[in-house]
Amino acid sequence: MKNLLNKWNQLSLVKRIIIGLITGIILALTVPDAVKPVAIFGSLFVGALKSVAPILVFFLVMSAISQHKSGQKTNMKSIIILYLLGTFMAGLVAVVASFMFPVTLKLGAGVENVTPPGGVSEVLKNLLMNVVDNPVKALTNANYIGILAWALLLGLALKNAPESTKTMISNFSDALSQIVRWVINFAPLGIMGLVFDTIATNGIGSLLSYGQLLLVLVGTMFFMALVVNPIIVFVNIRRNPYPLVLKCLKDSGITAFFTRSSAANIPVNMSLCEELGLDSDTYSVSIPLGATINMAGAAITISVLTLAAAHTLGINVDLGTALILSLLSAVSACGASGVAGGSLLLIPLACSLFGIPNDVAMQVVAVGFVVGVIQDSCETALNSSTDVLFTAVSEFAQWRKEGKEINISKSPVKKCS
Repeated sequence: MKNLLNKWNQLSLVKRIIIGLITGIILALTVPDAVKPVAIFGSLFVGALKSVAPILVFFLVMSAISQHKSGQKTNMKSIIILYLLGTFMAGLVAVVASFMFPVTLKLGAGVENVTPPGGVSEVLKNLLMNVVDNPVKALTNANYIGILAWALLLGLALKNAPESTKTMISNFSDALSQIVRWVINFAPLGIMGLVFDTIATNGIGSLLSYGQLLLVLVGTMFFMALVVNPIIVFVNIRRNPYPLVLKCLKDSGITAFFTRSSAANIPVNMSLCEELGLDSDTYSVSIPLGATINMAGAAITISVLTLAAAHTLGINVDLGTALILSLLSAVSACGASGVAGGSLLLIPLACSLFGIPNDVAMQVVAVGFVVGVIQDSCETALNSSTDVLFTAVSEFAQWRKEGKEINISKSPVKKCS
């Protein structure tokens, strides 16, 4: 048994996750009733990630800001620009895809017990109110905008504190990071439980009637991940972008696909940034921020489903309105919640651009929940993996200017000439 455990631990985390994934699929398709308790592993894994993420972000950001020295460079400005550019480009690509492959929906019953925001102003108001949220409440509710705001303020206030105080905060940060590593080691069991629960509960048959919609949604997300994002990476680092793109998709996207929560994937992204050798002062802020405002997948979902509703109702969409939709979906996506299905409640907001009644828009949200098993998983994988991608790209671009060597795991990007 000891030798078996040693061999298991010698495997890379991704290989262990793949084994867990395959095991979950086999169990769900063969003996779903006999092994129902397996699903608890998924709930425990996601629950552990969600519970540690808020306090991890709080102490990491506070520690990084308190120990930041004047004149020390960070890349936050370029990272935020990349986040916003990527989200807008995703909305634009989704609009183009919807024109090339128009989708119509079979609308039925509406969605109950959900309340979408009334407009862009309400989305922005909610964001601002989250900034001034009570710190204890922000930690309890995993309000990352509020957590970031309080961590930044406390970090700034502690810049002149004694070194012993800063060391204590840093020690707390390191201890929480170690807890995260322990949790991530249970990812194979967690993924096994999650995929088992998804297949055993929902099956595949319920998705077949929405095949065309799923193809447009998932196809657009893959195009964004494997074509548009690599172009953005290449423009910045002037080297083959795919080693970095594929590493982010593999190490961050896989877990995000199954957890379906950008917030739950924050610890995974932190660990990946550390592995890439990035500056902790930067990624401790950019990763939780990205989980809130870097929402390329959400922009795609909002645009595709809104235009599907317009096509279904026979509404003519001109080029100008389509461009406004791209911008609106990007702004709305930045206000999407970092939890499963957060982008769907913003669809009525985008539908209002075309005068689509709210009751019809909520039926479109219902369709979104039906295909959400796949759509939301792909959306979160794109969102979360891109948080790491753009954080790394910003820093690597700076390294390129300074002539430093850039190494992406075992796939090196040769030293700049």
